[in-house]
Amino acid sequence: MKRLIAHFAFLATLSGCAAGFHQPVQRIDFLGAPAPPSAAARAIVINPDTRYVNATGGEIIRFIVGDKTFGWDFNVAENISSFDLNQVAPPGVLDHVVTAYIAPDPRYIGGGDRHGGGHGGGHGGGRK
Repeated sequence: MKRLIAHFAFLATLSGCAAGFHQPVQRIDFLGAPAPPSAAARAIVINPDTRYVNATGGEIIRFIVGDKTFGWDFNVAENISSFDLNQVAPPGVLDHVVTAYIAPDPRYIGGGDRHGGGHGGGHGGGRK
């Protein structure tokens, strides 16, 4: 009986560990970096009703939450399109979930060919 209980305890522990693997963990450095609020091009006021904010990759935004403020540089990894702003806000600034939706950085959209280089030249094949 003790063996059976130990076996079930082991399985319960193992299943609890396996459940943790399903939770995506985002590295903070993939989400951008802190920035001085004075470097921001625009400001967003977050109030208790704010559920989301929109940003563009490469944009620096100053967030105003009551009497507190912080800046964030949305220089995100290309596979990041949204994240919980609580992950990057200073501790105690946000008291509810605010999702940041990030549009792709326009500096890295299009402009290149399939072979890289970005200028499209040097391949010949022009009209004759």
